Amino acid sequence: MKQSVYKSYDELPLFLNSELVAKVLGVSPSSGYELMHEPDFPVLRVGSRMVVPKEKFIQWVEEHMGGVG
Repeated sequence: MKQSVYKSYDELPLFLNSELVAKVLGVSPSSGYELMHEPDFPVLRVGSRMVVPKEKFIQWVEEHMGGVG
């Protein structure tokens, strides 16, 4: 598994694209893109663009950690 280049949520911009979601989670860019198409993933559509609000992304990660850590 790839390692995240981010050490803290504070380093993230207000909105994340699929490439950034993938980097933060340490997965492939295609996995980040697929995740953004999941029904429960907090995506905001701006025209044809899909972004994830930072706070909603953090909340989603915490809800899906399921015993990790």
